[in-house]
Amino acid sequence: MEAQTLSKVANISLPRAKLWAEPLSTAMHLYDIEFDWRMAMFIAQVGHESAGFSLTREIWGPTKQQKGYEGREDLGNTQPGDGERFKGRGLIMITGRANYAAASKEFGVDFVHSPTLLEREDYAALTAGWWWKKHRCNEIADERDFVALTRRINGGLTGLEDRTLRWERAKFELGVRT
Repeated sequence: MEAQTLSKVANISLPRAKLWAEPLSTAMHLYDIEFDWRMAMFIAQVGHESAGFSLTREIWGPTKQQKGYEGREDLGNTQPGDGERFKGRGLIMITGRANYAAASKEFGVDFVHSPTLLEREDYAALTAGWWWKKHRCNEIADERDFVALTRRINGGLTGLEDRTLRWERAKFELGVRT
């Protein structure tokens, strides 16, 4: 995807789009996010998760929810400090020691010992594409079920209004007809 197109689709500045165009294009190609409706949904979802491609790290309060990351065995957070250490990173906010370890295995990069690597544009985009494919988001996108997709990514419907606005813009700019 060209930077000018990404700027319009994601409603981001051209300089920011230039930063993200190549990593996003690579990830979307590798993980089969190449049909217009898949791209519209992907860009809308990661656009929300990253506050318009401006954040690749979860803002840490810690909030009550974030405090709940600590000791969560389902996230693999078994050591003291794992909650904050393995906070959400990347465009889709990979969270938890277990998910960082799975991404490390997939990419041959030690995200467990160097978690901030997930904040780089290349890894942030690649891990978002990998997570998307691993969690069968293409299939949900193909059904055009944006609410179900939001639940898959978020675990609920947090930010649905913003996600939907981003999706509507992406569909319009890509000429998607659903």
